[in-house]
Amino acid sequence: MLSIQYFASIREALGRNEEELELPRDVTSVQTLIDYLLIANPHFEVVFKGGSSSKSRKVLVAVNQTIVDRYHPLSENDEVAFFPPMTGG
Repeated sequence: MLSIQYFASIREALGRNEEELELPRDVTSVQTLIDYLLIANPHFEVVFKGGSSSKSRKVLVAVNQTIVDRYHPLSENDEVAFFPPMTGG
């Protein structure tokens, strides 16, 4: 079971902070997970593509509490976290 965590504005846009997902056979990387989520739920369009804009929105991803790129492989029982870039102040 894949554990997915959502933080900050992403959590607010989706209306939830986490979910569990049986890892689909064709989901093998962070990017294929994002593609799967975009098809499964139209609300993810706002998170990953910024709504009606064709420009991709910057979203950081961590797998098992380590920041990774979208090519990072996924395995059953991984914890994936999506969050917006942090800013200082």
